[in-house]
Amino acid sequence: MSDNVAHALSGAGGGIISMALTYPLITVGTRLQVQRNNKDASAYSGNIDALVKIFSQEGISGLFSGLESAIFGAALTNGVYYYFFEAVKAAFERASQRKSMTTVESMISGAVAGAMTCIITNPIWVVNTRLTVKQKKQADVEGAEAAPTTLSTFAEIIREDGVLSLWQGIIPALILVINPIIQYTAFEQLKNKVESFRKLGNMDFFLLGAVSKLAATSVTYPYILVKSRMQLKQSKNENERYDSLMDGLRKVIKHEGIAGLYKGIESKLLQSVLTASLLFMSKEALFSYTIKLLLLIGARKAAIAK
Repeated sequence: MSDNVAHALSGAGGGIISMALTYPLITVGTRLQVQRNNKDASAYSGNIDALVKIFSQEGISGLFSGLESAIFGAALTNGVYYYFFEAVKAAFERASQRKSMTTVESMISGAVAGAMTCIITNPIWVVNTRLTVKQKKQADVEGAEAAPTTLSTFAEIIREDGVLSLWQGIIPALILVINPIIQYTAFEQLKNKVESFRKLGNMDFFLLGAVSKLAATSVTYPYILVKSRMQLKQSKNENERYDSLMDGLRKVIKHEGIAGLYKGIESKLLQSVLTASLLFMSKEALFSYTIKLLLLIGARKAAIAK
């Protein structure tokens, strides 16, 4: 068995850990991203206000709305991404006989891995986005039924909007492949430079992950916001329905101004940086244990030094 599987498994484990620890920030960020009417009495005025209102109105569970689907999505997303990224990386290294990739090779590896990940996992994030927002709406209704589950929301989307609606927002999601391209290219290049003069430790992976994700999210945030809104059930209101990525960007600017493209960016940056840092650190730590586990169960003949 190749290292690709070990990287996929350790990446999935790292994704679960980082997602679980930072999920309240995702809830706050998502609610702010999809909020269009800032003048409504129940509207969130900012990140802290959103955090306080969600906690006071819905309790701690409100901050973890849709966590089940997010955990599954994080595991699958990171597993798929690392599998394809490492597969393409290994192909480049075999072809060039080098132990590290060039910047262009890193970008190509990230593009291939990112595209495959988007196509495979988009339905999970459509469900998660709707769960994260729907929890608040149901909590505001007296006598509301129990909070929707991942499976019930999945079935509801198919029943009401059709199977293809599970890939709503796929175009901005594919464009957002540039996010991990920037992130992993920056990470790989920085890692190679540091490794050229000393061995990396857990804190190095944490800091490198933080820097690389900060750069990626800052550049791509307007696309992230539009993708989140496109993944919701589309309104019949012309001003609130986005027919395409460019249509969404145009309408946000028209009705909310340039600042509207950056709603919730503070919590998103904090969550993204923490998630990436924890992901890279835990993934590297889990990799050696994954190799040992594969050896133990006989799925691998000999561990390769990493």
